[in-house]
Amino acid sequence: MDLITPTADCSQCPHRTDRLSNGRCQPGDRCVRAMSGRQIERFFRENPDLAQDYAGDEFWERRAIAARYLSQQRLLEMVDDPDEVVRRVLAYRLPVEELHRLIDDSDREVRITVADRLPPEQLERLANDNDYLVRKYVARRMPAGRLFRMICDNDREVRMTVTRRLPIESLGLLLNDSEPEIRRIVAERIQPEALSALLHDPDWGVRVKVAERATRGMLEVLVYDTDPDVKEVARQRLREMDTND
Repeated sequence: MDLITPTADCSQCPHRTDRLSNGRCQPGDRCVRAMSGRQIERFFRENPDLAQDYAGDEFWERRAIAARYLSQQRLLEMVDDPDEVVRRVLAYRLPVEELHRLIDDSDREVRITVADRLPPEQLERLANDNDYLVRKYVARRMPAGRLFRMICDNDREVRMTVTRRLPIESLGLLLNDSEPEIRRIVAERIQPEALSALLHDPDWGVRVKVAERATRGMLEVLVYDTDPDVKEVARQRLREMDTND
């Protein structure tokens, strides 16, 4: 089935006498009145000076596309726009020092963009966001020394991100985390002498990670592990130690 290209009525367009006659718009291709995001985008790309006239347009897509071309001062007047797509554009374009205006926005994507752009030292306000993806962005960017407040986050993905970035000397706080994936990361990063706390971890994958980094005394315990993979890793490392001695 052939797709019909949306075409607006030029006779009702306020730009017919200047932009149309000068070739700066074209029905079916570069048109601000057509119900087509592509045509609207092409129109503003050719006529960015007209974006101001459409910042309050009744059609959300015109406002959202116009916002890409507006001055930052005009954007500040749109932070309460009722459409989340418009506010997402603002989240990308507002000056960093004005992003606090969107920090409590009802839209997840807006808050994610804010979390991605805010200076790291200002991210703590979003550390308790009710959406785990927002908190995950916060955990990726917050200064590592300030991640302690997120150690008990109720989402596994967030805690995994925290565990990968937490200072090594603080990883002991996660030795008893309920998720094996997190304890495995701890086993990969914590000081070798602290691995003894995970020697009898209920997850065999954690114990394998321990065996890969454990000291000799710990390996002599792990060679009697109930899991064959853990045993094999422990035995292989002991053999390598004996060869190198």
